[in-house]
Amino acid sequence: MTREPAVAAFETERPRLQRLAYRMLGSVTEAQDAVQDAWLRWRRVDPAEINDPTAWLVSAVTRLCIDRLRADRARREAYVGPWLPDPLIEDLATDPVERAEDVSVAFLLALQRLSPLERAVFLLHDVFDADYAAVAKTLKRSEAACRQLAARARAHVRDARPRFDVSQEAVARLAGAFMDAAQRGDFAALSDMLTEDAVLISDGGGKRAAALRPMVGRQDIMALIKSLTWRGNWPAGAKVRLARINGFLGAIFEDEDGVMTMAFEPSDDGRLSAIYLLRNPDKLGHVSLG
Repeated sequence: MTREPAVAAFETERPRLQRLAYRMLGSVTEAQDAVQDAWLRWRRVDPAEINDPTAWLVSAVTRLCIDRLRADRARREAYVGPWLPDPLIEDLATDPVERAEDVSVAFLLALQRLSPLERAVFLLHDVFDADYAAVAKTLKRSEAACRQLAARARAHVRDARPRFDVSQEAVARLAGAFMDAAQRGDFAALSDMLTEDAVLISDGGGKRAAALRPMVGRQDIMALIKSLTWRGNWPAGAKVRLARINGFLGAIFEDEDGVMTMAFEPSDDGRLSAIYLLRNPDKLGHVSLG
């Protein structure tokens, strides 16, 4: 393989590598950096020595992500308030690239609770369909060890990885109604759209106003929404653009404080089981209203 085909091979794999890195890191910008680092390594190797470019690139990105997770452990442990992944934004006019359950915020949060190695094995085998022999080669572990890591990861992720039986159209109607009620300040309508055990997580990263703990239960959520509304921190009157955010219809807001996103996850009974409000500007650099 000469240099020109090697460049083409990398560009062919770039979307897959970006998807893997995003799930590993929960960050769009860090995923892009990891893929770029893999590209720099790819440029330095002799293409003639690479028998399987896809396997080489997947291994490189996986190891780079593991290194980043280990290096960032202290920073993540010191994070102010609840942590949410960067929003994955897809245009509503295009077909979704990802299945909703594979990029849902609940799933990504579950992945964050795994060790870097557990996360890598689970994603490579269960999400990207690599066999255990390939996973073992990538991680330089035995197949038996990889099977054990996958089993542990699967046990942790199983209950958190949602299986959505609600159509995209139904969720879009629900999310649209919720945002309309939010902008009108209709608290009764908002309450009716939440399940009794719904969760609201807001992430300001210590840089913008946000709750320092998850709001659990309809009553808790409504108390927060009312408090934010009264203090002018709820996006009533803000400019809004609809987008697919981590698998389902969500909203991008912009007001005098900047951009924020609101992602939703549905329940089987036609209401909302989770709302994810991201306000940390460090995670919104790739998001715009336009």
